[in-house]
Amino acid sequence: MVFELTAIHFVYLFFVIAIIAFMIFRKDTTLICIAAIVALGALATLTMQGSISGVFNSFIYAIKELLGTILIISIIVALSRILMKTGINELMIKPFTPLMKTPALAFWGIGIIMMVVSWFFWPSPAVALIGAVLLPVATRVGLPALGAAVAMNLFGHGIALSSDYIIQGAPKLTADAAGIPVHEVMQASIPLVITMGLVTTISAYWMMKRDMRRGTWRDGIVESTSRLSSELDDSKDHLSQTAKRWLAIIVPVCFALDVAAMFMLDLQGGDATALVGGTAILLMVIITMLSHRGEGLDKATAYLIDGFLFGFKVFGPVIPIAAFFYLGDSGFFAMFGEKLPEASMGIVNDLGLALAHYVPVNETVSGITLAVVGAITGLDGSGFSGISLVGSIALLFGNALGSGIATLTALGQIAGIWVGGGTIIPWALIPAAAICGVSPFELARRNIKPVLLGLAVTTIVAIIIIMVF
Repeated sequence: MVFELTAIHFVYLFFVIAIIAFMIFRKDTTLICIAAIVALGALATLTMQGSISGVFNSFIYAIKELLGTILIISIIVALSRILMKTGINELMIKPFTPLMKTPALAFWGIGIIMMVVSWFFWPSPAVALIGAVLLPVATRVGLPALGAAVAMNLFGHGIALSSDYIIQGAPKLTADAAGIPVHEVMQASIPLVITMGLVTTISAYWMMKRDMRRGTWRDGIVESTSRLSSELDDSKDHLSQTAKRWLAIIVPVCFALDVAAMFMLDLQGGDATALVGGTAILLMVIITMLSHRGEGLDKATAYLIDGFLFGFKVFGPVIPIAAFFYLGDSGFFAMFGEKLPEASMGIVNDLGLALAHYVPVNETVSGITLAVVGAITGLDGSGFSGISLVGSIALLFGNALGSGIATLTALGQIAGIWVGGGTIIPWALIPAAAICGVSPFELARRNIKPVLLGLAVTTIVAIIIIMVF
């Protein structure tokens, strides 16, 4: 069912384009996001009070949605503080040093490990597990922290999440909407996932090396990962070298046990992240008590505060843009009630459905439309909210063409998750940015060109596959 788009839809689309333009030209987006929320609130409530209140309420909504991510990042950072203070992190990374002797080996090594772990447990807990151990190794051999974030992001939130071959959450959603078996979507996605993965990662690495040679590379560092508050930096470490060696073994073993528990207990998403976060808290407390002895109780709180300061420093600029993009989906109904037409599925899904309804049907247009619709539905930053829609549209176009339903479904799934799952929407890629201590906006800018290039090439490959088969 397609209905006439309202002024709210067009205003939202205008501000999406404006925000993307601001990001491309490296301008801060906070003010334009607030202006967008005010404009949408004014149209939805037709009152000044409703419009102004909508800004504050949308910020609260965004913080609630992001709170789990803020917590896991802050806790991991708190653990990393005590590991750095005691020197345990130095002992932990020694075994990996021979495997990552150059920036290139570090980039591809981190990326491939991230992809494999993310297939089993999804990217968010994988970022916390991998970043805490491998990031120091990578930076030591010359890979910038932003380069490590790019690798973890593209391989984890890009390749692994968009293919989702193990957990099969994404292909199940799109396959059900398209009315075809899950295995057909997964089989059709293989050449597209390979194409998208190769184009994005190779181009991202090439652009990084080029910019570093030219001296135009921007590190985007938010805060040095080796920095401690003065109170913690001046405190005394009472651990013996033998104890540090044992703890350097115990810490990664505990996280390895987490991985085993995730697999055996089928823990995914938030449950897996909670397990990693709880383990990190306990490790931080135990190591702090052993290291600081009589001062351990006070220092444990100090490390947590240090972690939260870092977490909110990273998230602060992201909350306004998250608040705006949440309005593209369920956030709008939570903020302003049922102010859209009765058949509305949310602003971004309405825009995607309208686009699919008004374009002609052939192989080329169908492929381009599914890629664009997938990307539009991904603008809310979740990656998953709109992929059922692309399955439905793929069924519509596939029936009109007489073939290609599975390929179109896979293409829409890849576009939606690469855009919204955490590669070019700033607030969605916070986990990798925060663990690496870089700006999520700088990471988004670094990813935009490789991801758009990858989507263009992948769309062409999908069109060729539909034409030939």
